[in-house]
Amino acid sequence: MARIGATPEGGVTRLGFSATDRDAQRYLADEARRSGLVVNVDPAGNVLMRRAHGPSTGRSVLFGSHLDTVQDGGRLDGAYGVVGALEVLERLDEAGVETALTPVAVAFSNEEGALFQQPFWGSLSLTGRIDDLPRDPRDLNGLSLREPLRLAGGDLDALETAAWPQGSIAAYLELHIEQGPVLERTGFPIGVVDSIVGRTVIDVDITGQAGHAGTTPMPGRRDALVAAGHIVQATERLAAERQLCRVATVGRLSLQPGSTNVIPGAVSLTAELRDGSRSRLVTAEREFLDEVALIGKQTGCEVTANPSLRIDPECADPRIRDIVATAASRLGLTHTTTPSGAGHDAQVMASAAPFGMIFVPSQNGLSHVPQEYTAPEDLVNGADVLLNSVLALTRGSAA
Repeated sequence: MARIGATPEGGVTRLGFSATDRDAQRYLADEARRSGLVVNVDPAGNVLMRRAHGPSTGRSVLFGSHLDTVQDGGRLDGAYGVVGALEVLERLDEAGVETALTPVAVAFSNEEGALFQQPFWGSLSLTGRIDDLPRDPRDLNGLSLREPLRLAGGDLDALETAAWPQGSIAAYLELHIEQGPVLERTGFPIGVVDSIVGRTVIDVDITGQAGHAGTTPMPGRRDALVAAGHIVQATERLAAERQLCRVATVGRLSLQPGSTNVIPGAVSLTAELRDGSRSRLVTAEREFLDEVALIGKQTGCEVTANPSLRIDPECADPRIRDIVATAASRLGLTHTTTPSGAGHDAQVMASAAPFGMIFVPSQNGLSHVPQEYTAPEDLVNGADVLLNSVLALTRGSAA
């Protein structure tokens, strides 16, 4: 899988709904079909894998993650959980395991939102939350999602039909690298996730006045990039000094016209706020918007700021946490309870079903970079815990 979208730096670039992302989905589907599994792509572009024969209760246990990456990201984020889910489904089928609930492995589409900036596209669609998605999604270059989604096997006009009926999902389970340093530092091979932080993304557009960099006096300038610099600093202060949220980041910034001798006339950026408390996120967002408006007045620039994504923090289901912990213990693996500072499809799935997550250690806590690495034995440990947890869940303990 890591060869698909491999970069010279040793990372992986498979932006959601890009050609390499489609290649990865096709590879996954081919592998599943070769194992005798049934594969479907829903209107949102999610890849769903099932056994050819199974229970007819109408209720399912979903487990998986996503295949798309950030630009020059790592080979494990998301893909590990999908490949692990496929392996678990294959093992259940090979062994002829009978289950009370239907096991379904899933590769969610566009979790990262790196090209089409609508993260959690697949899980939001599957849970019926299409009101949280734009009606006419566009990528960073302004191109419509309609054709890339069609090429991936989806259908923008039928997006509503991607939603599963209420109550049809008994549980959701996600295997993932930790993406942080806690497990490695504490020596635990397995993390049982108890909560996932919430996330607010705010799109900011700044319009100033472009002009000659040599002939325009400093007094009276309306430099959009200067205003953006103040906003970047204000974003950092939200978390670092004011402690209104756990972390705050400006991760994308583009300017026009982008010439050495021209005053920037327009800037677009995104500010992302994360915290484990919804009320703190609401407060941080309000304070950020107030400060952005003030910066616009002070710099003479027109500034608009619109939240484009709000994902609430969620707590993992205690019952599923116990199942994961028991599976680890029976395998002789020590484990610890830990929160997730990264967002995952699991927190979106919380609106439709109880969820749980399994973490394995990340070397040096690195993720979203080519140096992302987890030792092979840790990857196997996590997959074994997933297998045993899915066995417990599908045999009816989550019904």
